[in-house]
Amino acid sequence: MSKNWQIPRRTFLRGLGTVMALPMLEAMAPGASLAATAAGAVKTAPKRMAFLYVPNGANMADWIPKTTGADFELPLILEPLQPFRKDFSVLSGLAQVNAFAGPDGAGDHARASATFLTGCRARKTNGADIKVGVSVDQVAARKLGHLTRFPSLELGCEHGQQAGNCDSGYSCAYSFNISWKTESTPMPAEVDPRLVFERLFANPDQSGTAENQALRNRYQKSVLDFVLEDARRLKSGLGATDRRKVDEYLSAVRELETRIEQSERFAAALPDYQKPTGIPETYEQHIRLMCDLMALAFQTDTTRVSSFVLAHDGSNLPYPFIGVRDGHHDLSHHGGNEEKKAKIAKINRFHMTQFAYLLEKLKSIKEGDGTLLDNCMLVYGSGIADGNSHAHDNLPVILAGGAAGPLQAGKHVQYPKRTPLSNLYLSMLDRMGAKVESLGDSAGPLVAPT
Repeated sequence: MSKNWQIPRRTFLRGLGTVMALPMLEAMAPGASLAATAAGAVKTAPKRMAFLYVPNGANMADWIPKTTGADFELPLILEPLQPFRKDFSVLSGLAQVNAFAGPDGAGDHARASATFLTGCRARKTNGADIKVGVSVDQVAARKLGHLTRFPSLELGCEHGQQAGNCDSGYSCAYSFNISWKTESTPMPAEVDPRLVFERLFANPDQSGTAENQALRNRYQKSVLDFVLEDARRLKSGLGATDRRKVDEYLSAVRELETRIEQSERFAAALPDYQKPTGIPETYEQHIRLMCDLMALAFQTDTTRVSSFVLAHDGSNLPYPFIGVRDGHHDLSHHGGNEEKKAKIAKINRFHMTQFAYLLEKLKSIKEGDGTLLDNCMLVYGSGIADGNSHAHDNLPVILAGGAAGPLQAGKHVQYPKRTPLSNLYLSMLDRMGAKVESLGDSAGPLVAPT
């Protein structure tokens, strides 16, 4: 038991056209031994960041807590986060001033999404000369991407247009993207869970990947069937804790794969639906599959940076499954109508419930002496506050996860009016080890709540 036995952090299980990254194991610690892994050695896990975007603002009266500090009462929209009171903070007063109309006139929804992670003003054009700025996630990906298989992972729930006029003279590229690699290069989100799953587990180093995928499909085998022999060899040298962790991980992968397969069968059975894909029949299932894929990518350190657009800004999606048959965008122009505002709050609460699902998922995954959520920073929010006025200040923003350090204290924090949201991003980049001097309209790192 005193024999040293360490495996590299970037260890993969490999099979026919398949590669599976492993979650963080005790045997990956420097100088690990079987005795140390059996005893449960302390690990230093990497930090991850994610940004989840919801459209059309919020009914702010049901969003903003009435008091600041740690003892605030959760308003209606935030009630689904009750189990995670110590895992998130509500940050009020933050703004993206470059999303306001100014001389550019209408187009607030396009500016809201384009500015949300960049802090920059989008050039008003519906042609090819788009320009905004590099988003915070891509700054992190540029600095840290060499440490993981994928520099970043962009997820969404609806296919986006990358050209044309989508909002009062603004290119569709602005409306459908929050992640920007360069000031003129958006990072489109993948919306098909099957394609995300295959991307995570495809072997880029093995020739004939397409043929191998076809062979797997022909024999209707799971990706796990092709790595079981490699997994058995690995587990033979691991301690009991690591063996259990690998078994739990493989079971989670198979469960997710099964859900994607089921969603494909249900989607294929829908009337007038020509192309079977991994996109589920219901919006809620779709969101949760994407949350699970994000968690899986973080758990295996396949990436440390992700973004997820639950719906594009300006979306007029109805929500009949929660009793709201009106279009979301139409409702956001409520004109003070209390019935419409109540329906907006129901939509906001639905989205918040999905965010709570992600937090629960991350918190259920053990990592080192804590959980995966302890090593994450997640920003959830919108580029618009009140949709009726198209306000871009006092935005609805939540910061969750333990990796945010002093910024994360389970509080409602009221920052001075129009504090740049980009200040938060500077602080997050610093925590990630990807420090930059400025981002968009930032004025310095966001100070810890008091």
